[in-house]
Amino acid sequence: MADRQAMMDAFLKLLAEKGWHGFALRDVAEAAGVGLAELYTAFPSRTALVEAFLADIDRTVLDGTAPSLDPDETVRDRLFDTMMRRYDALRPHKEAVAALAEGLARDPLAALTLSRALGRSMAVVLEAAGVSAEGLSGTVRRNALAAMHVAVMRVWLRDDSADQSRTMAALDHRLKRAERWVQSLDRFGKSARRRGRAAASRAAAPEPSDPPDSPAA
Repeated sequence: MADRQAMMDAFLKLLAEKGWHGFALRDVAEAAGVGLAELYTAFPSRTALVEAFLADIDRTVLDGTAPSLDPDETVRDRLFDTMMRRYDALRPHKEAVAALAEGLARDPLAALTLSRALGRSMAVVLEAAGVSAEGLSGTVRRNALAAMHVAVMRVWLRDDSADQSRTMAALDHRLKRAERWVQSLDRFGKSARRRGRAAASRAAAPEPSDPPDSPAA
């Protein structure tokens, strides 16, 4: 356990100081004071180290989640609280996160690999907020939240306020916009279902019979 933490600490320090492309696994092992084989067994790549870091952040977010949902809170309120806990957990590692974001912008293969880890992290946020992350609708929610997170992260990386007020404002704005979009989509869906039921009722109604022939004059 101590060795694992030493590896993570060394990785994050190197990432902050040298950037994503500035070091190799051997450098992490040397900085952590462990053998390369030991590091490779635990983390066979730099992306594996990032995935482990994100999983640690996920656990921190879940540790701060109440055991039961507050019925007076809206989904938007819970998502806001959960996402802000995530940014609070990331804050001590902001330099490393900034270096990672810059490096991944020039490393599409690593970015694609880590997109799955980001999806898992967004599933954690959704579940902590009481929103299902399962199935097709869950996939849509995860992807939408991931896109929102990336946009807010750009603000967070430049936010030097003590209370992260700029980050909170950006997150609140995007959550409100998403909420309006979902409400509009829901109204559209209800309208479409009503039209569908009306069309089905008309199709099922019996055809009126032809009137009898009039008698000849």
